[in-house]
Amino acid sequence: MIQTVKDVDLKGKRIIMRVDFNVPMKDGVVQDDTRIMAALPTIKYILEQSPRSLVLMSHLGDPKKDVKKAQEKAEKAGKTWTDADAEKFINGKNRMAPVVKYFAEKLGKEVTFLPDALGQKAAIDALPEGGVAMLENVRFHKEETSKDAAERDVMAKELATYGDIFVNDAFGTAHRDQASTASISKFMPVPSVGGFLMEKEVKYIQPMVTNPEKPMTAIIGGAKVSSKIAVLESLMKNASTLIVGGGMAYTFLKAQGHSIGKSLVEDDFLDTAKDLLAKAEKAGVKILLPVDHVGGAEFADKDPVAVDAVDLPADLMGMDVGPKTVALYKEAILASKSIVWNGPVGVFEFDNFAKGTEAVARLVAEATGKGAMTVVGGGDSVAAVNKFNLADKMSHVSTGGGASLEFLEGKTLPGIAILATK
Repeated sequence: MIQTVKDVDLKGKRIIMRVDFNVPMKDGVVQDDTRIMAALPTIKYILEQSPRSLVLMSHLGDPKKDVKKAQEKAEKAGKTWTDADAEKFINGKNRMAPVVKYFAEKLGKEVTFLPDALGQKAAIDALPEGGVAMLENVRFHKEETSKDAAERDVMAKELATYGDIFVNDAFGTAHRDQASTASISKFMPVPSVGGFLMEKEVKYIQPMVTNPEKPMTAIIGGAKVSSKIAVLESLMKNASTLIVGGGMAYTFLKAQGHSIGKSLVEDDFLDTAKDLLAKAEKAGVKILLPVDHVGGAEFADKDPVAVDAVDLPADLMGMDVGPKTVALYKEAILASKSIVWNGPVGVFEFDNFAKGTEAVARLVAEATGKGAMTVVGGGDSVAAVNKFNLADKMSHVSTGGGASLEFLEGKTLPGIAILATK
């Protein structure tokens, strides 16, 4: 298990802490404060220990990439894009100042906004005793995300001068080897520790990969097989049942010789699907694929058609699972002691095709109530449990989409690997 802020003496120390305040913004206004609220317990605990100062750092989108997308969108719509447009866009989406203001209100304490991530040591040294500051978006510096370790180290070395102890509580970026998430640790005088959010993510996700209580069911959905191969192979080592749903299920069904109509399919991965099915059979792992569907003639929230068969007619695409499939899910989920869920089993964003994913969410919640350990990881799965107001009924809902997926794949995450263990 990782060491946390509770395992070190913080009194009188300068704390430099990586948080994940990469929150949705619109015209400079925070749209969803989930990540900010998730970091508050660690921040409040640190401040209760009477540190000399606490400096927070985060990214907020990716300025260069975000501006490029906005420019392409504007030009596609026939609009002229100017430097003034770019600056206005960045101010509304990528600058930390509005986030700092919002965060200070939630913390109930003054937070000093520092207008850059670098060159701030003098300002940090001038903070009052127990003062809190937040740096500008670290991704305004290309060194933050550079693939060149030496470039990252230049930035990391300066960030390290801002504190005596590095605390990483940004699970959402733990899979990134970046200056403020991992490289900084090399230049700190003492081993780095995690925050409570990081501790919780490791506590719940790691056992699902290494030693879950059995029987275990893994529910893997989403659009593409290609993005989930590694997680399927990883979870197959411990799972009794793999539920494969969503768009990716149709590649598996086609690999089995079924008709899938106009459904999403990755023809380049049919052999991969066959190989995964063979591996599961050899390992004694049961794979559940849809046996009935709710189809649509087009990708739109209208005209659902019940298909009471595995095979889909040529004029329909699979958009959700049907009641017989949900019954199979129910049997597997309620018999499980460990459940991990990554990816919806239908186009849950459309109300006409959300019943299957809602049923999965309710079944996982029911299993949790009966004592099963349940972990929901991945952006769309989290969005689903939030949509159906069931997040508080799960053992753990991960704050990191890409990070939780890579963790479930069994990968070593740089932002966790640098933390002291106990």
